[in-house]
Amino acid sequence: MSGLKNSPFGKRLRATHQDNEEDGPRRNRQRVNPIFYTATSSTTKDATPESPITMREMYGDRFVPSRDAGDMRTSYHLMDESGPSTPSKSRIIPTESDALKEQANAIFTSILHTEVTPPSPRRPTSPQRPTTSSSATTTLPPSTPTRKRIFHYTSPATSANPSTPTRRLDTPTDEAYSMSPVRAESRQLLESPRRQLRSVCKTPYRVLDAPELADDFYLNLVDWSNTNVLGVGLGSCVYLWTAHNAAVSKLCDLADSNDTVSSVSWVQKGTLLAIGTLSGRMHIYDANTLQLQRLYKNAHTQRIGALAWNSHILSSGSRDRMVHHRDVREPSQRPFKRCAGHRQEVCGLKWARDGGPLASGGNDNKVCIWDLRGSKRASVAGSSTSGSGSVEDAGGSGSGDAPLWKFHEHTAAVKALAWDPHVSGVLATGGGTQDKHIRFWNTFNGTMLSELDTGSQVCNLIWSLTSHELVSTHGFSSTTAQNQICIWKYPTLNMVASLTGHTHRVLYLAMSPDGETIVTGAGDETLRFWNAFPKKEGGEKRETRLDYGRLIR
Repeated sequence: MSGLKNSPFGKRLRATHQDNEEDGPRRNRQRVNPIFYTATSSTTKDATPESPITMREMYGDRFVPSRDAGDMRTSYHLMDESGPSTPSKSRIIPTESDALKEQANAIFTSILHTEVTPPSPRRPTSPQRPTTSSSATTTLPPSTPTRKRIFHYTSPATSANPSTPTRRLDTPTDEAYSMSPVRAESRQLLESPRRQLRSVCKTPYRVLDAPELADDFYLNLVDWSNTNVLGVGLGSCVYLWTAHNAAVSKLCDLADSNDTVSSVSWVQKGTLLAIGTLSGRMHIYDANTLQLQRLYKNAHTQRIGALAWNSHILSSGSRDRMVHHRDVREPSQRPFKRCAGHRQEVCGLKWARDGGPLASGGNDNKVCIWDLRGSKRASVAGSSTSGSGSVEDAGGSGSGDAPLWKFHEHTAAVKALAWDPHVSGVLATGGGTQDKHIRFWNTFNGTMLSELDTGSQVCNLIWSLTSHELVSTHGFSSTTAQNQICIWKYPTLNMVASLTGHTHRVLYLAMSPDGETIVTGAGDETLRFWNAFPKKEGGEKRETRLDYGRLIR
């Protein structure tokens, strides 16, 4: 054995054992995980007899890190799956106008359907033998042709028999000769002219600072008069902004009476501006002279959040759940009619443009239709006009003490109300955060025409005067997009545009007298002016006091 140890083979064997002993401590070193920066040990060198010996982790030719320790979500930058708390909506308001995207998606879907599932080709039918009479019991023997030319050939294209198949290759426009990768139907759809979509500027052309503009859903602090003057309630003051020269003037300051403005509303024609306050007072100012015309110290017992004019009739809705009607021509402090139809605060009031019924929305999720003229329902009182019983029988007395109709479909406060100026008797209503729907009603028979799930809180609604479109402003949303101004086409309810820019809920909305510009106000204390609608087609005759035909009822 001594000769074997001193032999070259023995020396190489001893060198191999020494190398293994030197590599032993390296294998026992801690392996550093390059992803999670944690150390793992493959073996336990200083294992005591009491502690169990850890089994050695075997690795192959490639290093696979141990994932026993470390945060997988942080290490691999996984997105936090914090989706909306409510189920996903069928309609979600996008962050910008999706009219072009919807049109492109519709074309793509149609082409995909045509290419993937094409219609079955028209297969030629076989010639049918003539049916014999049921009375014939014997079959005639074949007869010899009487024509001299037995073999007579005709072209299939000119054959008189409609059941004879035609030759495809004889048609120059056949698909076999087409160089296009799509079918003829798809090619025709792609080459057809597109419907021209109305372009809407996505940025406001003017932004004004509005300090102390309240971020309160139940207030109405912005209104635009027919004389092109914008009235805004900021804290205890009311300011007037003239559109044609951008001049600003202070109309009143209620700081002396320790009061705050809660609502403003211009008369339809004229310069009178009604102001409601948190204490329940109501002021009427003349914007031309900046003078106080009427003061109702005890108009309501609580704040007045909604005001609406109907000629010389001023209606007010308050937190005391009442709707009062006053004739501003009379100096009396008492209203000539009171309406009680809501169980919580009245936060929306809107008269029809033709002097028809009045719509009121409340924090009790109800919409009431009032008619002070004594009109009665067109249908039988007490009959349910909706499958879900959404219309309550309010008595049908028609005296104005009870609502003509009462709608219960909304599931949140209804502040947004708008009468359609193009179709008589159509009312649009919008619900709050828990509802997110815009609903359209026929106030003649009390039925709901349609509804639209917007995916976010509906704060305001207003109809366009130049086109049959509706503007809605939004606030809280269960989706990523919120605080938008959306324009919808009626009655298809397709989105025309979505305008963004406000960082808070868009709580206030008004339209210029020409119907081309809208102004929006939000809790970010800014007023933004948008060119939302085109000009009227054709010059419309301007209204004058000499046009007595408009005064005839």
